[in-house]
Amino acid sequence: MSSVRLAALAAVMGCATLWAAAANAQVFRVVGPDGKVTFTDRPPPDANAKPAPTVALPGGGGSATAALPLDLRTATGRFPVTLYTSSDCAPCGSARTFLQGRGVPFTERTVTSNEDIQALQRLAGQATVPFATIGGQHVRGFSDAEWGQYLDAAGYPKVSKLPANWRNPEPRPLVVVQAPAVPAESPQAQQGTPAQPAQNTAAPRAPSDRSPANPAGIRF
Repeated sequence: MSSVRLAALAAVMGCATLWAAAANAQVFRVVGPDGKVTFTDRPPPDANAKPAPTVALPGGGGSATAALPLDLRTATGRFPVTLYTSSDCAPCGSARTFLQGRGVPFTERTVTSNEDIQALQRLAGQATVPFATIGGQHVRGFSDAEWGQYLDAAGYPKVSKLPANWRNPEPRPLVVVQAPAVPAESPQAQQGTPAQPAQNTAAPRAPSDRSPANPAGIRF
């Protein structure tokens, strides 16, 4: 094998190693003694600290993210963003505008029905909006500074790189209520019931007053 091919192979293996290291990187949220929050991809000194878990992108990514730039596709695949909103919620609108302005692909779930509220309570521990998940990280309330730090740590570009024709999925209810199933017909209905006699709804005819002595039927 020539030295050129060996060098090329070594370069490819080096890139694969770097890619694997990047794919296995975790995001840590560290709260200092003074209460200051920082974000880092390095494990904090606290041995009990655990990285936020990752979740799969709804639909598994696929063609929906194939047109995205590599760094944005990587962040979206590892730390998908879901925004939970309700109507007449000004902070929800601010959160949505922030994500759109930064160019973050996200899924939106609306919380309007009692079923939605109960589901959000189970998911977030409290039924308040706006609420977002960035991978496995829960973010309550909206703060552009805090949300920006989470997105930075997750690897989302600071400036939008979305294609001009990109469209996020339409908002959907958190709980999709299915229409009740149509009950099956009873065996008697399927076999057919005996025909009922037709009902005569016409008004009864008045008795005739005609007779041989009164052919015109005149009444007095």
